[in-house]
Amino acid sequence: MSHPHPDLTLPGPLAPGALRVIPLGGLGEVGRNMTVFEYDGKLLIVDCGVLFPDENQPGVDLILPDFQPIRERLDDIVAVVLTHGHEDHIGGLPYLLRERGDIPVVGSQLTLALLEGKLKEHRHRNVPQQTVAEGETVSFGPFECEFVAVNHSIPDALAVAIRTPAGLVLHTGDFKMDQLPLDNRITDLNAFARLGDEGVDLFCVDSTNSEVPGFTTHERDIAPVLDGVFSKAKNQRIIVACFASHVHRVQQVMDAAVKHHRKVAYVGRSMVRNMAVARDLGFLTVPGDTLIDMRELENYPPEQVVLVSTGSQGEPMSALSRIAANDHHVVQIQTGDTVVLASSLIPGNENSVFRVINGLTRHGANVIHKGNALVHVSGHASAGELLYCYNIVKPRNVMPVHGEIRHLHANAELARQTGVPAENVVVVEDGVVVDLIDRKAVVAGKVECGYVFVDGSTVGDITETSLKDRRILGDEGFISVIAVMDSVTGKLTAGPEIQARGFAEDDSVFDDLKPKIEAEIEKAIGSGVDDMYQLQQVIRRVVGKWVSDTHRRRPMIIPVVVES
Repeated sequence: MSHPHPDLTLPGPLAPGALRVIPLGGLGEVGRNMTVFEYDGKLLIVDCGVLFPDENQPGVDLILPDFQPIRERLDDIVAVVLTHGHEDHIGGLPYLLRERGDIPVVGSQLTLALLEGKLKEHRHRNVPQQTVAEGETVSFGPFECEFVAVNHSIPDALAVAIRTPAGLVLHTGDFKMDQLPLDNRITDLNAFARLGDEGVDLFCVDSTNSEVPGFTTHERDIAPVLDGVFSKAKNQRIIVACFASHVHRVQQVMDAAVKHHRKVAYVGRSMVRNMAVARDLGFLTVPGDTLIDMRELENYPPEQVVLVSTGSQGEPMSALSRIAANDHHVVQIQTGDTVVLASSLIPGNENSVFRVINGLTRHGANVIHKGNALVHVSGHASAGELLYCYNIVKPRNVMPVHGEIRHLHANAELARQTGVPAENVVVVEDGVVVDLIDRKAVVAGKVECGYVFVDGSTVGDITETSLKDRRILGDEGFISVIAVMDSVTGKLTAGPEIQARGFAEDDSVFDDLKPKIEAEIEKAIGSGVDDMYQLQQVIRRVVGKWVSDTHRRRPMIIPVVVES
């Protein structure tokens, strides 16, 4: 992975009285957010999320932050603070708990409730948990944490102010400044201003929307658009896809359904689970008799139901992808169905989402998405809101977090525009360590940290090399060549047998190639080569040249030479 600091070496020991910040994920990509704070030999972690793979990572289920830099220091962790319940902030925690199962986990009521299902799935029992709410201040080791309400696309999100003798850090988590939120819980700018007056030494600010000018649209502006969709689809079924944690969006669909006398059914295991949690805790209001089980759908005509489904990012195994591929066990698209994709396009997922839209359209659905209607608003502060925050907080130092490198740089520019000195704005990517010494943020070095791939039940066994192999296998196919050699005479006694997958339908295309391989092997043996590995290289070279010359392809070539 590229870093803007390629010449950095490992950071030296932390100066007495200084605070160290080690971002292990989320700086340079949108996802797998995780930041480690170190003071006086103790570590406090803020968030531990996952990143979802793109098409260049075949077979990968999830991507985790790299725990290697803290693996020898797991006992020094005093707590993991979770800012909110989205996957890219909590999804990696079960994997960290595999390495030490009794790390105290701290978060708001809804965040910990959403985490509970994951902990059960991963069979983590007796994980110490502490529920916190805005306005509370709790100490973990040398870190005094004050929790501040912030508004995001999931309820109960928190920013965290971390006080140590080295200074005051304010970490926003993911946030926006919607002044008319559905739950009337606004970002506590009063607290931001109060902390600013106390003196924020390091401001870690969500960068996701820093390139977007102005202010993020109000969540409630979606309601009239949804109302219009429901009015138009009078005699048809409606399917709305969104994130399984987007309680506000589901609430709006629920309200529209009640107004238009429709029943609501959840489709997708995570949607069912999360919305049950949100309802139990009072974050989702479901009017009586509105919710039905998916299996009851056949009892109602299409104009009386709304399905709320997972899979708005085109995830291959999600409910919506299966519906689009005509592969869902209950729901099949009928001509005239209206499908609403009520979420953003996460960078890298565009092709998957367009594939789902095309599949739905092919089966006769009318697809409404962010590109053709206001059916989604972002959960992140745009440039106008960020400028507002910088002016309120007046931070000494700024470290943009959560975003690709372009987002981090755009956010840094906003900080500079509001008067933060350029040398006090540090733009770093994952692994680059920042120390707060005498109230000044300085880059101290870099720790090795890469992508950790989860594939089925294996974690970290898949490397970039094996992904490259998978990409070649997927795109170009593979050819295996088996030859048997007499160990006494040094002559070929069988083969070469050639088999291919994903390269050619019929192995007879290799008839011209076999004599070439035989000739080259005999030539090599004649010149004294009897090493199996070298003979395999001879085969690879001959096959590679032939394939390139005749087919302009580069399949994976697996030569095997065995002695008889």
